[in-house]
Amino acid sequence: MTLIRNTKSIKAEDGIVTVNGWAQDIRNLGGISFLTLRDRFGTVQVTMPKKKIEPGLFEMLTTLSRESAVSVTGEVKASNQTALGFEIIPMSAEVVSEAAVPLPMGVVDKVNVEMDTRLNHRFMDIRKPEIKAIFELKSIMFELIGEACRENGFVQVSTPKINSSGAEGGATLFKVDYFGRDAYLAQSPQLYKQILMSTGLDRVFEMSPAFRAENSNTNRHVTEFVSFDGEMSWISSEEEVMSMIEKIVDHVLKGIRERGAEQLAVLGKDIGIPAVPYPRLTYEECLEMVREGGLDIKDGDDLGTEGEKIVGDRMSSKGFDLYFICEYPEDAKPFYIMEKDGTPYSYSFDLDYRGQEISSGGQREHRIDRLVARMQKKGLDPKDFEFYLEAFRYGMPSHGGWGIGTERLLVKMLDLPNIREAILFPRDVSRLSP
Repeated sequence: MTLIRNTKSIKAEDGIVTVNGWAQDIRNLGGISFLTLRDRFGTVQVTMPKKKIEPGLFEMLTTLSRESAVSVTGEVKASNQTALGFEIIPMSAEVVSEAAVPLPMGVVDKVNVEMDTRLNHRFMDIRKPEIKAIFELKSIMFELIGEACRENGFVQVSTPKINSSGAEGGATLFKVDYFGRDAYLAQSPQLYKQILMSTGLDRVFEMSPAFRAENSNTNRHVTEFVSFDGEMSWISSEEEVMSMIEKIVDHVLKGIRERGAEQLAVLGKDIGIPAVPYPRLTYEECLEMVREGGLDIKDGDDLGTEGEKIVGDRMSSKGFDLYFICEYPEDAKPFYIMEKDGTPYSYSFDLDYRGQEISSGGQREHRIDRLVARMQKKGLDPKDFEFYLEAFRYGMPSHGGWGIGTERLLVKMLDLPNIREAILFPRDVSRLSP
């Protein structure tokens, strides 16, 4: 009986097996040839002694172009000459699809390839074990986020991605034609997850695409990303929201280290597990750090990329990778964030990871009169948000929440150089395909 195996599950005692994969390398040494067959889990050596293999089979396997898709059936033989301790002696094979020559880029060649070339041929790029490992870890991360949320009583929801208005407003809205009407791609599920706080679903989370029309060519900005958003009711302060984020992020980091050990080994990475609770810094404290670092920044200004890096370096020198920055000026935050009465500040926070913001959140304004005043203060017309405001007229509990850029979290976790490394098919100001 022929067993269908992957490279991870083959055993020396299996007998006859069939393995499907790509022809990674072929070495023809005359009297004997070797085919390295790669699948999702690793590689296996197919050994072909010329005098023991049917001539047509030998010719087919030794003349394959690299990266051809092939299925090989053969006998597993113990061998002390291979890393796995066995090899496969082929009995038959099928070339499922032969690869064209030359390849658009190598898979195992030790040659540096430009990012644009890699993204233009992403299907080939992901065949590299170290690239594939990133997306396997991303899948594990999503699984862990869902686990942590459900363990803490959250319900997973899905909200519309084509909306009549934007949660954040401003120049980062993508405008679309919706049957002759103006509509916008969702910047976040903010308005809808707040509406849900009035329904009795008092803890919700969502992982879904978000869109920002940011005209930025940096290693941290893209126009489409996966946002992990949460909202929770009946809070007394934003501190409860920060504590919940700590629980979830801690669960993710520990889980990645445990369940993703194999992928981390491929990448040569380790995951640090910062102690909980994470430090709380105020905006004013960070402003002082940034100025001491030589950056001229005015009161109320955003810390910016350079400012975040200065704070990150200072915190890193103290042994802290993750930390909250709290009490931002209310003028710098969206209309739904609650003001801190009698001050220019707000009940808001960012979570930074080694000098980069990965999350924003805070306590929301649940009192409709103050919410409308906040809208008007921001130059927004409350009439454009009637669908949202209605939920606040009929008993809205106190609530708060967050949004986390999942790719930013993964990039900082794995110390990757560019956010595009964590997105299968990135979208930015210059890339609309593949």
